[in-house]
Amino acid sequence: MLGCLLVVNFMTGEKKIERHVQRLYALADPQFARELGALLGPPFIEGNAVAARLNGDEIFPPMLKAIREAKKSITFETYIYWSGDIGLEFANALSDAARRGVKCHVLLDWLGSAKMDEALIRQMTEAGVEVKRFHPPHWSHLARMNNRTHRKLLVVDGQLGFTGGVGIAPEWTGHAQDASHWRDTHFEVSGPVVAQMQAIFLDNWIKVTGRVLHGEAYFPVLQARGGVAAQMFSSSPTGGSESMQLLYLFSITAAETAIDLSAAYFVPDALTHQALLEAMARGVKVRIIVPGPHIDSDTVRSASRASWGPLLQAGAVIAEYQPTMFHCKVLIVDGLLTSVGSTNFDNRSFRLNDEATLNVLDADFARQQRQVFEADLLRSKAVTFAEWQNRPWTEKLAERWSRLLASQL
Repeated sequence: MLGCLLVVNFMTGEKKIERHVQRLYALADPQFARELGALLGPPFIEGNAVAARLNGDEIFPPMLKAIREAKKSITFETYIYWSGDIGLEFANALSDAARRGVKCHVLLDWLGSAKMDEALIRQMTEAGVEVKRFHPPHWSHLARMNNRTHRKLLVVDGQLGFTGGVGIAPEWTGHAQDASHWRDTHFEVSGPVVAQMQAIFLDNWIKVTGRVLHGEAYFPVLQARGGVAAQMFSSSPTGGSESMQLLYLFSITAAETAIDLSAAYFVPDALTHQALLEAMARGVKVRIIVPGPHIDSDTVRSASRASWGPLLQAGAVIAEYQPTMFHCKVLIVDGLLTSVGSTNFDNRSFRLNDEATLNVLDADFARQQRQVFEADLLRSKAVTFAEWQNRPWTEKLAERWSRLLASQL
């Protein structure tokens, strides 16, 4: 019985993209944005402001400030929520908000919040916060246990949103100053695209509770807050599981000059791998930053390194971040498109997890993110093709075993 459940969880019910996407236009062509909007769901919408926050010291204060100043509603979905001082601080802020009459809804992934002290749940619930868990063990959905919500979304009063790679745990506090404090980026968003963020939260909230949150408290009239065109979209194995991979395939295929990828977990499948090679063959410069010696999954690192050979040989720069765990998930293409959110560059994000990603089409914003990328690159060690070829046989053996699990990574 257990074996059957494992097999079912490792399978996907939807067909996968099996052929490469034909290059028909460049990323700067308006057709790119039109088709991406049509294929992924919501269209790009103008009038937004997006600000990057680097590491916990910059990320958590504005999130907590927004919660403490909330007047009508708070919707919060996250994968990781563990015990620790930062977890308590969020629980206190959410509890205080609920006590003053703010409608607070918290959705935690069951697996990702397994290390969370149940006392924090009780504290929030008693204060009036509605706390739910995504896919806890239950006989009715044992076949979906492998489907986790990996989304990181905080929306306050339907007007201010936060998304990116950060979880609620001690590892994300500080400023990436040592191996115990991770390097990550989160994004603060205001403007009309926040309604799309709210809709994505509502997607999983309905799955878990069967209730729709609506009205002015959740979907107010949103005025323009900046000059950035943005789109927030999601994917899930229960519908639209190929959306994340479509984003990457279309972006890579449309690229003309440069692809800069910050990837906490870089395990591309054969199709995406080939798209990168084809991009380099037509002159696109590809640079990828991945975790180095500090990583929370040695299996992922082994599976990733196994695929580097052809990319390095074709001229890609692959650099390992040295100071601490590198948890960023940012794609910058042609100095115009910046894609940020919860999505990793692997099969788990492409097909198994529920993910959410913010796409920004703006040259100024892309330039700012490229400066951040350059700074991270200075703290990384590039791997040469010769070094990759001459790695120890023990590493090669570990990589072979790891690649057997690539569909689950």
